[in-house]
Amino acid sequence: MNVKVEKSGIGHRIGAKVRDYKMLIKFRLTLTVVFSSVMAFLIAAQTGVNPVAVLVLALGGFLVTGAANTLNQVMEKDFDRLMKRTMDRPLAAGRMQISEAVMAAGLMSLFGISLLAMFNPWTAFLGTVAMLSYAFLYTPLKRITPNAVAVGAIPGALPVMIGSAAAEGQITLLALALFALQFCWQFPHFWSIGWLGYEDYRNAGYKLLPAKSQQDRNTGKQSLLYALFLAPISALPFLMGISGAISLGIVLALTAGYAWFAWRFYRDCNRKAALGLMFYSFFYIPVALIAFYFDKI
Repeated sequence: MNVKVEKSGIGHRIGAKVRDYKMLIKFRLTLTVVFSSVMAFLIAAQTGVNPVAVLVLALGGFLVTGAANTLNQVMEKDFDRLMKRTMDRPLAAGRMQISEAVMAAGLMSLFGISLLAMFNPWTAFLGTVAMLSYAFLYTPLKRITPNAVAVGAIPGALPVMIGSAAAEGQITLLALALFALQFCWQFPHFWSIGWLGYEDYRNAGYKLLPAKSQQDRNTGKQSLLYALFLAPISALPFLMGISGAISLGIVLALTAGYAWFAWRFYRDCNRKAALGLMFYSFFYIPVALIAFYFDKI
């Protein structure tokens, strides 16, 4: 009986530790980052794709992103305690020591960058820039200026450039086009989230909206502007002869929908409109990248 209880206790502790590490690295967010990088790799690949290369890219990107998210939580643990959505994170809740998290971040960054370096120097360099700029520029700036969203959009868009560089060995026009697409997409996405969590973020001292209050429609106006920027950007793969007319039509329609939700957010400036924009934004990048890949010429 004692043996069973002891085994059950060990299993519970292991499960709890796994859950804590999933929260520490923001597991689902990290998977979406890896997905965008892998899709960019597949779009940019000129010949048959080596499955091992895809696995190495995915694992390297996963580790680097996990390291960046871990460092983010190390720096924000005291502020995470002030927000309902983050107070249960392992560092904020006191279930994990800072030293353990820092060591985990160090190991993940070491192995992650090493795996990206197996492709070429560009992938290792861009991975390092993404991790450091997210952790040490974007993270502290969130409490200083709303311009932090623009700074954070750079490491947020670098995964597609990393995937493209891994396939092509250099930074090409395609890499820049995919980067621009994901860069502009992030503004309506993050501002809708920031609007919905306005009180929580304000309690922690974060300044994420390009407006003085939720009632200020400037957030919706700026969201609409960036959504409209996506129209010419989404046509670039077609104009470069990389994808065909089918994906062009799909992504332009997708962009029109994004602009419509952003316009409604600007017009109504309420929770329903912000939720609509946020949920629509979740589908934009995956659908756009999948369309480019399957319509690749």
